[in-house]
Amino acid sequence: MKARQLIFLILGIILVDQVLKFYIKLNFYAGEEHAILGSWFRLHFVENEGMAWGWKFGGGFGKIALTLFRLVAVIWGTFLLRDFIRKQYHKGFIICAGLIYAGALGNLIDSLFYGLIFEQSNPFTQNVARFFPPGGGYASFLHGKVVDMLYFPIITDTHYPAWVPFVGGDEFEFFRPVFNLADASISTGVIVILIFQNKFFKQKQEPKNTTMETGSVVDDKTQIF
Repeated sequence: MKARQLIFLILGIILVDQVLKFYIKLNFYAGEEHAILGSWFRLHFVENEGMAWGWKFGGGFGKIALTLFRLVAVIWGTFLLRDFIRKQYHKGFIICAGLIYAGALGNLIDSLFYGLIFEQSNPFTQNVARFFPPGGGYASFLHGKVVDMLYFPIITDTHYPAWVPFVGGDEFEFFRPVFNLADASISTGVIVILIFQNKFFKQKQEPKNTTMETGSVVDDKTQIF
């Protein structure tokens, strides 16, 4: 796979991810939700300070550590992708690695800059965030929140059976997490690599040389059938 093709793929994912996030930030207040396709696909604006899919990690210090980890991972990933292309890894694997890289970079942009360029949106006042507000953004560098909006509550209004340990009788919903395109890109890359790892990392078998030992003297007049 050519480097140019992979770059176009990565830039395309990042562009769509950021355009959707900007649209949500500038048109939705925190917690606002709108149905897109019936009740099972909705745009639901939430922000999280942690990892993909809304997971959190260690408060304020954890937020900085996670952002720095993302930054190091993206820088390291740049050299890895170049190495994968140079060594002619399987095309499918390179594409999956590109999806993971694009997703990581997409969420890193939020963490690095969104606190500086956006106003805080409050679910109680229902204010929509402004871009480059006069008083400055809602957080400092490295402290931006990741914007999530994709919500697929396919199964709702039901409960776990009473006999299920720990959660019996509790409300059940599938699919509960709210995520973004960057999260989806990372997850797709990882899942496809796990499913097709045998194909992606299949080793080429060296042809075996077959020799035959005989007690015959081989000369120009000898015919071997």
